[in-house]
Amino acid sequence: MTRPVIGVIGNAYVVENRFTTQMAGQNNLRAVTEVADALPLIFAGDPEFTNIPDLLSVVDGVLLTGARANVHPSRFATEPNPKHEPYDEARDALALPLIEACVAQGVPVFGVCRGFQEMNVAFGGSLHPEIRELPGRMNHRMPRLENGEIHPDPQVVFADRHEVRLTPGGTFAGIFGRDSIRVNSLHGQGILEPGPRVVTEGIAEDGTVEAIRIEDAPSFALGVQWHAEYDPQTNPVNRALFEVFGEAVRAHHAAA
Repeated sequence: MTRPVIGVIGNAYVVENRFTTQMAGQNNLRAVTEVADALPLIFAGDPEFTNIPDLLSVVDGVLLTGARANVHPSRFATEPNPKHEPYDEARDALALPLIEACVAQGVPVFGVCRGFQEMNVAFGGSLHPEIRELPGRMNHRMPRLENGEIHPDPQVVFADRHEVRLTPGGTFAGIFGRDSIRVNSLHGQGILEPGPRVVTEGIAEDGTVEAIRIEDAPSFALGVQWHAEYDPQTNPVNRALFEVFGEAVRAHHAAA
């Protein structure tokens, strides 16, 4: 039997200030290949190029990756602010209905960082553009040097930085076999109000939502705020997520 296919959403970038591209980070591709045991297929995060029914007729699951761009505030009834740019409105236009279609059709969908935030917005939730500005919250953005530059060592940037408390007896606690984990943190935007079908199952020490599932989804429909794609080959928490995602994708592939 051929391996199942996981669609990996692309992000809009301009290369060399001239060439418009759709790109996906290789850590996402390695996580799909090496841990979920599937074939990664990058698709454009833009409805101009990607037709949702056609895409879902080809893939057995969808990975919604992190991205530099934030979800546009108009998607959750908030005024945009230049300091929270960049945005990728084409990805918004594709990802939000794609998430709804995946859940409706039982196609496994896994949201990471921006993908996690998209899942909340797709089901009627809202985001805060800068979680660290809320009273009592920590700085969830990536570590920087004293001069403001991003720390050059990826092991420092992606190191586990805080605890996440999981709902006892919930889906995530079942995946990990425990009620508390530690994760990395590289985001500014985060969930403000969960959507009606968005079930919070993981909360950081400062109250920030870190893990969600979509209620009554017929297949895998989970999202995490941290970057689980960075090290699932060696990190047992992130490995468990991609392994369970891969199991769901193979079940969908076998039933097709």
